Amino acid sequence: MALNFMLSTSMNISGYPIGDESRKDFCSVNGFLTQAFVVQTDYWVLIIATNTFLILGDQKRAAAWVQDHWIILWLLPWGFSLLWASLGLAITGYGDIGAWCWFTSDLTRLLVNFIQRWVIIVSILAIYIRLYFIIYKAHRGTVSDEEVSVVLNVMPIGSDPKSKRDTHTVSKIKIRGDAKALKRVSYRMMQYPLAYMFIWIIPTSIRIYHATGGGQAPLYLNILDKGCIVIQGFIDAMVYGFNERAWNGWKDFLFGDTRRFPI
Repeated sequence: MALNFMLSTSMNISGYPIGDESRKDFCSVNGFLTQAFVVQTDYWVLIIATNTFLILGDQKRAAAWVQDHWIILWLLPWGFSLLWASLGLAITGYGDIGAWCWFTSDLTRLLVNFIQRWVIIVSILAIYIRLYFIIYKAHRGTVSDEEVSVVLNVMPIGSDPKSKRDTHTVSKIKIRGDAKALKRVSYRMMQYPLAYMFIWIIPTSIRIYHATGGGQAPLYLNILDKGCIVIQGFIDAMVYGFNERAWNGWKDFLFGDTRRFPI
């Protein structure tokens, strides 16, 4: 998607406008790829959220099916996005919208892309909220069992009371530390739909404004609109890639612990 946007934009600033009639075929290909890549992100995040729920929500049969038929899930985003792009090319075609080619009608973009995108955003937000409560409830039940188990296993009969209190305190600290880590992971799972909502609020608002006859939005809003669309890949990388394990690995690499990164 990034290369597709860079190609069309570089042609514009090089004096070869993509809206010229002589570059109609290029604009059709560019618009086809834009439509395929933009909507494909929505399907990927929905599949990631669904699979995460099936695996961590203890849906054993469904999770086993997913792991045995991963190739089908891998093909779904590609299949749906290419189908939408093909229908767009055959029914309405693609035209120059300023920086790249896409549907020239704001109403078409709103109906084809943005409505289903917000349905997906609300769906993954509901999935992650539900998963958070499932994990939190299950872990609360595990905490008390583990505390009792740890104390009974490590406390020999006849130990003095002070020793019992010390051991019990250590056990609680360890378990509660794990609970805090799990809560952080649960909160982080909800960051993506929230970030996704933030990214698409402005483009959606502009589509509604244009589609309802509000006229052309100011230049700075159009720039912000296109900036929100192209930045989603960076947001994906931050949300899915920036976790504690990755951060610790970078710290080790940058600050001298090369044992994990042999050269």
